[in-house]
Amino acid sequence: MPLIEVTYAPHVPESTLRALGEQLPHLVSLAVECPEEPYDHDLQPGDIEIRFRALGPLDRSGLDAVVEIRSKYFESRAKNRQERVDELHERIEHETALRNFGIYLSLPAAAWSQGD
Repeated sequence: MPLIEVTYAPHVPESTLRALGEQLPHLVSLAVECPEEPYDHDLQPGDIEIRFRALGPLDRSGLDAVVEIRSKYFESRAKNRQERVDELHERIEHETALRNFGIYLSLPAAAWSQGD
């Protein structure tokens, strides 16, 4: 279950952010898919959480947006994490108008629980 936080500059159009919000669940699921957590293309509530946050007056960034992804560590996921994030970057560029952005993929040891 990836957690995604998108921090964006005030000049990024809402339409771009909406497109990003629509595309990220599928694209991130593809990027972090692994044998331990296969992606069945049928996302359910709680499978992906996305939070958007505008840069504040004291924040500093040279990018239009930064997409931070936290997903549970699995060795199979970690061994090629750079390739995964590079491919995700290309897919986001292809599917949205976002161009000047970065992606940070973190794979911590974690656990998740969700009620019914």
